[in-house]
Amino acid sequence: MSSKLYVGNLLYEVTDEDLKNQFSTVGNVVSATVIRYHDSGRSKGFGFVEMGSEEEAKKAIDTMNGQDFKGRKMVVSEARPPKPRGEFGGGFRQRNRFQKRENFDNQQA
Repeated sequence: MSSKLYVGNLLYEVTDEDLKNQFSTVGNVVSATVIRYHDSGRSKGFGFVEMGSEEEAKKAIDTMNGQDFKGRKMVVSEARPPKPRGEFGGGFRQRNRFQKRENFDNQQA
């Protein structure tokens, strides 16, 4: 188990400091970050908290998951690494692109 936690179902108004203060009641908080949109700075409604140890992280999951935080029930679980993105990104499939182009060229002739 990792010491990094995913925290979901947060109010958009929750700050990094709010998150850190909430989790410091169950152990040492190394970092707390609310994830925000780059363009607007608005919260995406989730964040990550890194606890001081795996034991503190497990205690935080057991204690905080489903707890009310500013009127909403938090979803707390072990953070998972991001899924790897495809080589071309965005679902682009090289083969289909050229097949469609070939079909288009044949129709024009």
